[in-house]
Amino acid sequence: MVDDPAAADSLAVRQTAERLLARREYATRELRQRLLGRGFDAGVVDEVLTVLGKENLLSDERFAETWVHARMRRGDGPLKLRAALAERGIEPALIARLVPEDYDSWVEPMREVREQRFGAPAPANYAEWARQARFLQRRGFPPDHIRRLLRAAEGDDSGD
Repeated sequence: MVDDPAAADSLAVRQTAERLLARREYATRELRQRLLGRGFDAGVVDEVLTVLGKENLLSDERFAETWVHARMRRGDGPLKLRAALAERGIEPALIARLVPEDYDSWVEPMREVREQRFGAPAPANYAEWARQARFLQRRGFPPDHIRRLLRAAEGDDSGD
């Protein structure tokens, strides 16, 4: 039994944080919000999160890497990934490193998502082209990347 109430609070926060981290990775901001939502004192939560970070039990970088890879496998594009990571409190420099902006990094994932949904043939008409473009835009791909991909698909079917 811990006699000091502050130490008891700290222990309770740490145990709760460790239970949550045992299930999955969390960004620091996410874990902080979860702990505050359970009624813990903000000062104690911040102290415990600092210690967990120093012990490498809590890592925004590790969270972001695993989260990005999982979302890319789901077919999410760079715009959606960047926005979601920023919302979770991930530093802009880390986001820029993990989610590249260049077309070449995204052409294959974008092509796979499009072909999984619509098949390999290029859009037959403008209405179908627009439908596929809207779908890819909802998945988080930039408009200029979408145009390049759909134009390349049209070129593939033209007998080049």
